[in-house]
Amino acid sequence: MGEVLSQNEIDSLLAALSTGELDVNAITETDEKQVRNYDFGRPTKFSKEHLRTLEIIFEHYGRLVSTNLPVYLRKNVQITVASSETVTFSEFSNALSNPVVLGVINFVPLNGSIIIDLASNLAYTMIDRMLGGGGQPLDKPRDFSEIEMTIIDRILSMMVGLLREPWKNVLEVSPVLQRVETNPQFAQVIAPNEMIAIVTLNMKIGEIEGFVNVCLPFITLETVMDRLSTKYWFSTMKENRDENYEDYIEAMIRRVDIPIRAVLGTSRISVSEFMDLQIGDCIRLDTKVDNEMDVYVGNIRKFTALPGVDADSYAVRVTSVIREEE
Repeated sequence: MGEVLSQNEIDSLLAALSTGELDVNAITETDEKQVRNYDFGRPTKFSKEHLRTLEIIFEHYGRLVSTNLPVYLRKNVQITVASSETVTFSEFSNALSNPVVLGVINFVPLNGSIIIDLASNLAYTMIDRMLGGGGQPLDKPRDFSEIEMTIIDRILSMMVGLLREPWKNVLEVSPVLQRVETNPQFAQVIAPNEMIAIVTLNMKIGEIEGFVNVCLPFITLETVMDRLSTKYWFSTMKENRDENYEDYIEAMIRRVDIPIRAVLGTSRISVSEFMDLQIGDCIRLDTKVDNEMDVYVGNIRKFTALPGVDADSYAVRVTSVIREEE
């Protein structure tokens, strides 16, 4: 209910109108509500908080990929989150070049798929490294051969498997690489006017740099949109850190394989002597048969032991443990 004016206030208002001190049009414009145009063709479905949470997820994902991908490429890989935005799927697909590397991923248990767009120069670099080259992209892009597509499929399958860990705080997902497309027309997984979130990762393989775009349709993430908030994210992380957290970490570390080597002794020979070695030749070591040998865990001298056999295999029997202070 509006404010009720007194008779004196009404008289003052009428006097101001009659003398021109108060403009009726000004009053009308002030009372009008400000209306913001809304584009129904581009509805706002991803908020800034949603995009920020997705960036956090893929920052974690980038660290995992930069750790695992060098195992395949034998080269340093750096990944950072460059940006995130919302566009329509038609805008995303129209901006793709041809040929392109698109991995269509079934994001189980969510209904729908997501897409990983791998820059072609990065794909050529990965292929070159996997085939023994120095990791240089092609000067002129061309279609991928069947052998090259097999290599790309293997790399993308590894990258898709790494999506499980970053999404744990939102949902337990089991992503599966359905197919790899090199033509954008064959990767129309949703309607062109549907809204998507794009998280752009900047990947650097040695000196070669390119972008990896992750396309996340709204219809795929619709059921978990309420979990894509920083408040839910950090509360879930806190709940997971229960009293058994340290025991869990210890159990995971115990399963890690580490190399152990027992050193019988060392010797120094010339290159010419090395080249002349034949089957049956003896190399004199700097230790005796009854001397204890050093046992290394990784690169750390940890035990002393005596050589022996166990069934049909060579073995050592630990005689002492070398403490850290020693």
